[in-house]
Amino acid sequence: MMLSLITLAVVLALIFFPDVGLLAYLRKRRMILGRQYAEDALKHLLKEEYSGRHGSFSSLAGILRLSDESLMELVERLQRQGLIQTQGAQFHLEPEGKRVALHVIRAHRLWERYLADEARLPLSKLHEEAERLEHSLTPKQVDRLDALLGHPPQDPHGDPIPTADGYLEPPSGVPMTDWPIGKPGRIVHLEDEPPLAYSQIVTGGFCIGQVIQVREVNPEKILFGDNKREYWLAPAVAANIFLTDVRSFPELESVGMPLSSLESGVVGEVVRLDDACRGFTRRRLLDLGFTVGATVRLELSTFVSDPCAYRVRGTLVALRRDQAAQIFVRPAAVEKEEKSEVVELFVEAR
Repeated sequence: MMLSLITLAVVLALIFFPDVGLLAYLRKRRMILGRQYAEDALKHLLKEEYSGRHGSFSSLAGILRLSDESLMELVERLQRQGLIQTQGAQFHLEPEGKRVALHVIRAHRLWERYLADEARLPLSKLHEEAERLEHSLTPKQVDRLDALLGHPPQDPHGDPIPTADGYLEPPSGVPMTDWPIGKPGRIVHLEDEPPLAYSQIVTGGFCIGQVIQVREVNPEKILFGDNKREYWLAPAVAANIFLTDVRSFPELESVGMPLSSLESGVVGEVVRLDDACRGFTRRRLLDLGFTVGATVRLELSTFVSDPCAYRVRGTLVALRRDQAAQIFVRPAAVEKEEKSEVVELFVEAR
């Protein structure tokens, strides 16, 4: 009898103990999930407004995958808190709702930048992991993460990262499906939704900064290429690749072209690192020798060109395609290459 009473007391304590009991855990879990659903809803509404559209009950249902009853309760709660307002069938963000949404988007895109550059997580895994982490930081912690990464302006997909004061750069780029045939363009954005289309983009090895040229368009496929290979994608997938103008193909002026586009046997001269390359990644590339004026040559390329081996400052360095795309080069004179090699031999001899 005494043992039964002790067991019952322990069970009741595990269930009802303040702060650490099962009921307390379930309450906290419910609060966390409620906050995450609210932040996801606000983030979706901001993305819709950013794209020139307006969120609705049906668009929220498609994103959050809640029952109609649960979604109605969430919408009513956001209205009571002064975060959104309704105009007919459309939802609009109030200033405080926009502030919260910008905070979540900023955290998400900074996490993606960290996971891609520092954790070296595959591009196909970035969005899912950042979705999990985006709700975990306070505004001060997001500011700290931004500073540690060197205040990057874009995430790995080319989306602008909101600034600390809430500024979000307007969208740029034209979908490949609307790009003129024969006109060179630089990839500035890779849309990561829907996941199936993005997985095909990642499998193809396309990256921000890559210069391509659309060569053929028909209802079944879009044929395009850089100065290395030709590719084709279904129009529904190609519409998720956004391009902007370049002055030549490949662009070989002072702004340079991505190292990932350098042909085998051509010697390039580093002219700059991409503006989005900040923090630890920038320092690592500089430490490897990719400084302005350094000569670099593609020594070994795999069938899918990822990774590739480059010779820089007498050392062979392996870079993934997305890393090489952050280094911009222009053709270097042969004389400069030979002189550089002499200097390198002299340094090695000493």
